[in-house]
Amino acid sequence: ENAYLRHITYEGAKLRYPNITKEIKERIDFELQTIENSAYPGYFLIVADFINQARKMDVSVGPGRGSAAGSVVAYCTRITNVDPIKYDLLFERFLNPERISLPDIDIDFDDEGRSRIIDWVVHKYGFNQVSQIITYGTMAAKSSIRDTARVLDLPLDEAGRIANLVPDMTSLNKLFNYNDNQLKKKINGDQISNAKQLIKLSNGDDLSSRTIRLAKELEGSVRNVGIHACGVIITPEPLLDLIPMTTSKDADLLVTQFDNSVVESAGLLKMDFLGLTNLSIIKDCVKIIKELHGKKI
Repeated sequence: ENAYLRHITYEGAKLRYPNITKEIKERIDFELQTIENSAYPGYFLIVADFINQARKMDVSVGPGRGSAAGSVVAYCTRITNVDPIKYDLLFERFLNPERISLPDIDIDFDDEGRSRIIDWVVHKYGFNQVSQIITYGTMAAKSSIRDTARVLDLPLDEAGRIANLVPDMTSLNKLFNYNDNQLKKKINGDQISNAKQLIKLSNGDDLSSRTIRLAKELEGSVRNVGIHACGVIITPEPLLDLIPMTTSKDADLLVTQFDNSVVESAGLLKMDFLGLTNLSIIKDCVKIIKELHGKKI
């Protein structure tokens, strides 16, 4: 795969650069060596493969953004359309030989074509080797109060009143461990009295007090699951042999039971398939201009 990536990079370089100078060759060789040392040539080959397929299928693809735009290899393999040498962009922001971290190429497709590309990837690599990624929604301070109140039959208006006493962006566990000085430092001035009232209320014996204490214990628990907006996992062997999997009514594919960070810790690589409405709008505009004025942009 290293040899094949080198081959397609230099074939692409002939088209991108009319004259491959010593500087360009050194940059390409340095990047290819770093990619080889990181063991990521397969990642580049797969991304280049489905991006070039998208163009064949008339799906709009973004020119590249983020740190990936600093890679000459990505430019030569047509993953990106921004020349890093012309704009003096750094490859090390994307893949650093000193600190090997997972590369992350955000790939933008028009939102209508995104699903067609994912279908093509599933067809090529197999249904059991392509999946979406689960996300876990946890109980925040206010929702844990409202959910606890519902179970304990605390009236809805009282539950709302207690939840509204919680200061913005604060967890109950932190709030109850603050002393007076910390309260003044950490909490917005006009919300301090609400915070003190909530702490005082939690020390009572009635249903409201019990609701607050139980909500504090439940805070941070997983409440629901969802699907990562753009992450897709592609693996060389069936996913069921590698990590726990599940299905979801919201997803057409299999879904990992590990969330985003754990999936990467487990050694799997996440590809970002982003669907942008902007690209669909631009694509439609280009078609309309061609029809009305006969100009191809």
